[in-house]
Amino acid sequence: MIVFKGSRGVRAGWRFLLFLVLLVVFDYVASSVALFAARALHASDAWMGALAPLQMCIEELTTFTSVVGATFVLARLEKHALLDYGFAPSPTARPQFFEGVGLGVVSAALVAVLMLAFGGMQIHGFGLTGGGWVFYPLGWLVVMLLVGFAEEALFRGYALVALARGIGFWPAAIVMTLLFGLSHVGKPGENAVDIASVMLLGLFTCYALWKTGSLWLAAGFHAAFDFMQFFVIGTRNGSQAPEGTLFNASFPGPAWINGGPLGTEASAFIFPAIVALAAYVAWRYRGAPRFTPPTSS
Repeated sequence: MIVFKGSRGVRAGWRFLLFLVLLVVFDYVASSVALFAARALHASDAWMGALAPLQMCIEELTTFTSVVGATFVLARLEKHALLDYGFAPSPTARPQFFEGVGLGVVSAALVAVLMLAFGGMQIHGFGLTGGGWVFYPLGWLVVMLLVGFAEEALFRGYALVALARGIGFWPAAIVMTLLFGLSHVGKPGENAVDIASVMLLGLFTCYALWKTGSLWLAAGFHAAFDFMQFFVIGTRNGSQAPEGTLFNASFPGPAWINGGPLGTEASAFIFPAIVALAAYVAWRYRGAPRFTPPTSS
């Protein structure tokens, strides 16, 4: 019995594994519902695989639902509220979220400007017409808000908290960052540069959690950075070009400038941007209390 329980109840490792099991169960149910809905609408596999707001919204809703479901079950078992694992309401929640949005916009814009300056990106006018000026900005905004909150809750929420109770915050952060990187491995055209940048971005959001005490800044950053990548810059992702982008852009030149088929995250310019982000958070939240995981029951 000592293998399963310690002085503070069920051991952290088992809580982490239970979260993964629940995540798989909820994901299976949510994915089955999404697949049924897609078939009811006579959607083809090609349509579902497109890099467009409606299709991505269906995919991200399954992730969001799965994470919320798994977290809710374990939060109830631990006698905590669902939002206690990174998203607890507080007077600083809204300012930190919009601060993260600002960081995401500025950092992605900086990479885009450097890509333009070095000839790795060219803008040929706007890419929207008619009703697209309403549908695509709103569609991409909804999708990226789902991405920001779902992925931060998945990789920096309950799972990280459970591990941190057992092995400490930074060992847990490294484990979750490795899993974050592994989750991107199956992307078409994936390479070491893109995986490295994804993992460093994951570590940055862990650092933001550590310094701010919540995931509000991290979620705002994540959502805004991806919104800029997909909708504003129109960068490729996994060899696919997003549909309904603000600009009609092309990406000539070497991959070290524009990331090639992997886009912004595989550009060499993303690395100084990540360093600048970490330096800003270190300066902005100097002396702030460190993140304290919710206690387990």
